[in-house]
This record gives sequence, C-alpha cells and structure tokens, in this order.
Amino acid sequence: MISRTTTPDPSPDLSSSDPNWWRQAVVYQVYPRSFADADGDGLGDLRGVTERLTHLAALGADALWLSPFYPSELADGGYDVADYRDVDPRLGTLDDFDAMVAEAHRLGLKVIVDLVPNHTSHRHAWFQEALAAGPGSAARERYVFRDGRGAHGELPPTDWQSVFGGSAWRRVADGQWYLHLFAPEQPDLDWSHEEVREDFRTTLRFWSDRGVDGFRVDVAHALAKDLTEPLRDLGDLPGVAEEALDHLPPGGHPYWDRDEVHEIYRDWRTILDSYTPPRTAVAEAWVPGPRRALYARADELGQAFNFEYLQTPWDAGALGQAIADSLDTARAAHASATWVLSNHDVVRHASRLVLPPGTDENAWLLSGGRAPGIDLAQGLGRARAATLLMLALPGSSYVYQGEELGLPEVAELPFEVLQDPIWEQTGRVRKGRDGCRVPLPWTRSGPSYGFGAGGAWLPQPQWFAEYAVEAQDGVEGSTLELYRTALRLRRKLLQGEELTWADAGPAGVLDFARHEGWRCVANLSETAVPLPAGEVLLTSSPLQDGLLGPDTTAWLG
Repeated sequence: MISRTTTPDPSPDLSSSDPNWWRQAVVYQVYPRSFADADGDGLGDLRGVTERLTHLAALGADALWLSPFYPSELADGGYDVADYRDVDPRLGTLDDFDAMVAEAHRLGLKVIVDLVPNHTSHRHAWFQEALAAGPGSAARERYVFRDGRGAHGELPPTDWQSVFGGSAWRRVADGQWYLHLFAPEQPDLDWSHEEVREDFRTTLRFWSDRGVDGFRVDVAHALAKDLTEPLRDLGDLPGVAEEALDHLPPGGHPYWDRDEVHEIYRDWRTILDSYTPPRTAVAEAWVPGPRRALYARADELGQAFNFEYLQTPWDAGALGQAIADSLDTARAAHASATWVLSNHDVVRHASRLVLPPGTDENAWLLSGGRAPGIDLAQGLGRARAATLLMLALPGSSYVYQGEELGLPEVAELPFEVLQDPIWEQTGRVRKGRDGCRVPLPWTRSGPSYGFGAGGAWLPQPQWFAEYAVEAQDGVEGSTLELYRTALRLRRKLLQGEELTWADAGPAGVLDFARHEGWRCVANLSETAVPLPAGEVLLTSSPLQDGLLGPDTTAWLG
C-alpha cells in the first residue's frame, strides 16, 4: 500500500448527508479488472478495489461506479453477463462485494453498479436452455430467435448490423438465427417477455438489498424493439444509416430509443423508490438531447449521460453551446445535468482533446498514436483545463479511473495483445477500446507499477511510471493534487444548479458565474487573456504574468 500524505476531507459530503446526493455528485468510475489486483493473477478484483477505496475518498469523490463484475467470459470486457446476481470468481465473491460496499460506506462513498439489461452472455443459463430446447420452445421466447430468409433459411432475418461490426444475427445449429446488437456472445433479450422483466426486478432488489445505492443502465435505449412480423430491414427506410436516430421519426427506429422502453423504466422506478433513501439510476442512452430527457424523468431513471459534451471538440463556441443545450435538456426532465470527459469506451481525453480536428481516431490508434503525433504536454494542459471547467458546471461529474493522474491513451498497444472483441469482429480493422483500459499505475516501479504482485492483463508502457499515484502524491502542481484540491473546493463552493454567462468577453473564452461570486473562466484560445476581478482560488495551469494562458481554466471567488 502507498502511504498517504492526505486524508479524506472531513467536511460533510453529499454521499452521506443528502438523499439527493446524486444531483451534483462526483462519481468515480472503476473498471474493476484494471483498477487494482489483490491476488496477483494480473486481473483486477474486488478486494483490490476495497484496498484502494481510500484513494477515492482522499480524492474527494462522492460515489464509486463499478463497471461489471459479474460472471463473464470477457467476450466484451464483462458486459457479457452470465449471472446477474453473483460475482465472477476471478474477481471475488459476494462476501468480497459486501465488504467493499461496507468499506465504501464507512468512507462516505456511495456505490453504483453497472446493470446490463439489453443482452446476456451466451453462457447464461437461459440461453443455454434456449439452444437445447430448439425452435418454437418457450425458452427461446426470452430471446429474439427467428427463421432465416432464403430458400433454406441461410440468410439473416434482416439487414440489421451489430455495433461491433457485421450482421446482428448469428445462426445456430438447428438453422434459426438469434439477434445480437453487440458481440455474438451477447444475445439480445426480448423485453416484451414478462419473465425477462420479472427477473430484472429481482436483480434490482438483490443488489439494493445488499446496500447498493444506484445503478448505471447499459445501452438503456435498446431494450424495446419492434419485433412485429415481418421484421423491417433498415434498407427499407430510404436514406437512413444504420445507427442514425436523428433521420427517423422520434421513437421510430426498429430497436434504438423506442417509446415503449419508458414503460420499463417507470416500472423500475417503483422498485427504486421503495427503498429509503430511493436508489438512483443513470441511463447510458446514445440519443439526441430532447429524447435523452425522457430517460431522466423523475418517474423513470432520474438521470442520463450527456454524450454531446464528451464528443464536443476543444472549441469555446461549440462547448458553450453544448453546455447550454445540456442544461436545457436536464431542466426539461427536472433532472440534473451530467458531465463526462472519458470512460471505458472512448479515447482518453488527455489524448483526444489534442488530436487535430477531423482526425480518424481508429486510424490514429492503428498507427500506434504516431500518425498524427500529438503534443502530450498540450494534451495534459487541455485535460486539466477541461476538468476544472466540468467540475464548475451544475450537475454530476463522472470521472474515469486514471484521469486524475492525467493518463493519456495507450495507443501503442501491439495488435497481438488486444482483447476488445471489436478487433476480431471487424476483421482486425477497428482497434477497439483496450487503450483506455490498461491497468492503473500505483507505484513508480514493480512488475505492474503497483497494480498487483504480478503482471497486468494488458501491458503497461514504461512511461506509466511518471504518471503513477506514487509519483504525484503530495507533489504540488501534479494532476492528482489538482483533482484533490478542485474536489475539496467544489464541495465548499457548490450551491444551486444554475449558472449565469458573463457578457461577451475575449474570443475563445468561456466565462460564467455560479453563486455568491464563484466564477469559472476557461481560456480555449491561443493567447493569454486578462482575468476578471476576484480572488484566484485555483487554476489548471500557472498564470502567465497574471494573465490566464491558453488551455487554462481558473476559478475565482
């Protein structure tokens, strides 16, 4: 264990004092297989998470979001779930989970777990039963099985495509096909089936009874599907791309963001509200803002991820508009906004924000991060500035593990070590998401930089040593200490959920006030600008002769 030079902030925290803690919380995402390895097998586990929870508490987080830890063959990094009410033996036991929750609560941290309701693993008992039972069986009705087209059923039932590439249909030995919007190892459930709905009600209660405080709902916009016969080809919808929701009438896509999905979440809300305090939920719904607001309504999940903000380039005008639109969307649902810069599915923002506009990120990853080469120092500066901007906004901030260390993407992973199913399923055309999932560096040295006693399931580059927790702990000006200071200040400053934009100022600058004089100024331009009057509370990078330099954010009191 690393000795701490700081301790958790003793001031009251949102996670223990307010039933609406989630509205403006800082939630730290843990990808458990890459966070900390307690047993030395190279794979992160729940005991490793528990041992490192003091890191989250010292950081100033309000909650831990735990990515899937369920039994899984890792066909999709744990999002292929074989049992929704157990722990993968490689990651621990239910007793280990209970111990983790107890320690988190002792430290004042809430616990949010990932729920993956659109699909199971193909190893799930239900799917194995469906395969054995054959066509026309009750067991197959829990999934989406169909006969194929063509003279002998040799063609897929529709032209629907998997998010990971290729057809969304896989044929089984008896000739029928099943739907998988993601990997073939992830067969889609049929949510019109009452047994499916009841089983997930049981799952919600199972984890809530164990002390879980909330749920992150994976692919929340995909559960309801139009499965009326004949199934519609997307090619039958002129001018509509496979994943384009905005070119269809709202709710009109055969399987994305259908209106019927909201009935499911209204049902869930009755369960979540039966607990004291009510359990929270946040939707991962890749839909336009007005449609996203529906998932965030108080009688549904209550909050939804804001991906427009994550996808906005480093441009003051674009970011300002994204912020305004996101706040409007949240208000429409009487919810709070959500802000996120990185997660387990995207290129880390310390790299992404410095890629030239229009860069093909997959081509960049395939080049090992060399074409184009990027300025890591500038990337870190932008990442730090983006963080202070995000943390000053009204709503919840979701922080992905390692971003508090300033970690860039590990773009140079050799092809032979890749684990993401996207790599194989696209015929080795898309490199996938492994570069943001490399296990964290805790120490400057050791076989896995402190991740565990042995190696790591994905190789860590030598340059990880300079980003390690040990290398930044207590070091003035380090990214880790910037996060700690910012989160400590945020707790003291944060009140209300409104902001007021300043009158027009220098081009390329975002300037807004929160309350009682707290102000955030972010300079996204290429020249230093004067700061407005006020006490400088924190800056993402040092001032330049009293001026706010490029790619720098300041908080003023």
